Amino acid sequence: MIDEARRLAPRFAARAARYDRDGSFPADDFADLRRAGLFGLMVPARLGGAGAGFADYAAVAYELARGNGATALIFNMHASVTGALAGVTDDLADALGLPPDALRARDDHLAAAALGSWYAVAMSERGAGSRLSQLSTSYTRIDGGYRITGSKTFCSGAGHADAYLIAARSSADPAQVSQFLVPAGDGLRVEPTWDALGMRATGSHDLHVEVTVPEGALLGGVEGLALVVAQLAPHWMVASYAAVYVGVARAAVDAAVAHVTERKLGHLPAVRARIGRADAAVAAAHLAVLEAARRVDEAPGDAETNRWVWRAKLIAGTTAAEVAASMLEAAGTSAMRRGHPLERLYRDARAGSLQPATSDVCADWLGVDAIGGDPDTDGSAPRW
Repeated sequence: MIDEARRLAPRFAARAARYDRDGSFPADDFADLRRAGLFGLMVPARLGGAGAGFADYAAVAYELARGNGATALIFNMHASVTGALAGVTDDLADALGLPPDALRARDDHLAAAALGSWYAVAMSERGAGSRLSQLSTSYTRIDGGYRITGSKTFCSGAGHADAYLIAARSSADPAQVSQFLVPAGDGLRVEPTWDALGMRATGSHDLHVEVTVPEGALLGGVEGLALVVAQLAPHWMVASYAAVYVGVARAAVDAAVAHVTERKLGHLPAVRARIGRADAAVAAAHLAVLEAARRVDEAPGDAETNRWVWRAKLIAGTTAAEVAASMLEAAGTSAMRRGHPLERLYRDARAGSLQPATSDVCADWLGVDAIGGDPDTDGSAPRW
């Protein structure tokens, strides 16, 4: 799968300017991902997938992002759904007391992904961001299922996914936050609102929800699991973005090298020094992401693993923004024109520190932890 990602990256890069300019969904990229079987990356082999771990995902996302960060970011959302589902092993399900029907639904969702279905995430809301405890979208239990009502923002791939992971709070008990996998169709309405500085091709439009779903749509089969899972294993909500933005940062270095070589600017010491510093910074950030990913596979939810998860996101977001800005300056004014790869990469990289958890939130989490507090509860605002 990593080889497939490397093979596809140049194709994605060739199309990236068009999708960015139009702010359109990278349909051809996703057709390539489906043909390559990458939607089944995180699906266990017994269900027809590749059985990848988090480190495998990080390696794939890094390569895809070197082609088009927007495509890799949407793919990240799908991987976070399938990866989280696959992470609910039978032993963990037994420990959590999940019902057998929930495990059958888990396997059905994963098997569908291995066959080519892909999933988007509808979690963030205006005024609440991705903090689960602050969501206004609500659900009510009814005979045979649930009624979900609300509005979501920043839903990458909105209008194109086969199903959406929708987070909502119980109307009966607002402290309970649950997640549902809702098929595309009636009751989901996309409002085209996405016209952003960077990551324009993610098509992260608003999604309005007024839908009734069967009981099997409740992930885990038990209400109130979303906050518990987020705190115990934050890697899919935090560190999965990190691999994408390190890939974008590496693409910025590669684009600067190509530009400098073409313009014969490599004899300038200041240009060489910028590229050298950028190369070292990206390599260091990549190592931090790989270390976090390795720890997730070996000891998910461990305290030191979670520290590395937050470190990886902080380092990746900051590095991407700083490297892309430096590479644009090294290349000169001509690289600032619309359509130049560095101009797009600069804008895409800038989104890394803003992607939840933001760099400021990551830094505060790590600071609270370093001085002996509880980083999930002692911040000035709810983490989740």
